[in-house]
Amino acid sequence: MIRINLLKPGQKDFKESPAAAPMVEFKEKKSQPLFGLIPLLAILAVAALFFFQKSEINQERTLLAQAQEEKRSLQDVVVKLEELQQQRELLQRKIDLIVRLQAEQPSAVIILDELSRKLPEWVWLTEAAFDGEIVILKGRTVNNNLLAEYIRNLQESPHFSAVNLIQTIQRRQRNDEYNEFSLSAQFVPPTPPKTAGEPAAEGERQ
Repeated sequence: MIRINLLKPGQKDFKESPAAAPMVEFKEKKSQPLFGLIPLLAILAVAALFFFQKSEINQERTLLAQAQEEKRSLQDVVVKLEELQQQRELLQRKIDLIVRLQAEQPSAVIILDELSRKLPEWVWLTEAAFDGEIVILKGRTVNNNLLAEYIRNLQESPHFSAVNLIQTIQRRQRNDEYNEFSLSAQFVPPTPPKTAGEPAAEGERQ
């Protein structure tokens, strides 16, 4: 009997090896989970990067807040230092004024005493100012002769020099007439007493 095979040669081989099909199917099922893990890993990487950047931003914000707080603290310290400096300068000016007044006190006593002792009758002082070594006087008198006498008395005093008449103005109040005047003079401080053992001046030795 003659048998004729009508199947294609490839199909015959395929049927003869049925065990090959499960192997191909097994490989396809094994490769599918690997492709599914790639997007998951990408998402995890992006999330990790996001949380890392967020942590860095929070840290930078914390450092910035600390820096701003330190800046405000330093500004408060600077303001307090400026206030202390101003108080120190004010206190120093007061101390300097007190020291200057104490140094000028003996001179002021001498000036007032000398001015009052040299006053003629019917001459009154209304103001006396002392600035350094310059004395400014203002007053009233009934006539210019008495004013000239007062100027002469000051010129003869050992405590005054360069006595000058600044101005004189005639005033009238009701039925009384008087002259207002202003004078300037230079104060000559008294010579300090000599200490023991100090050599005498050349004029005194002669």
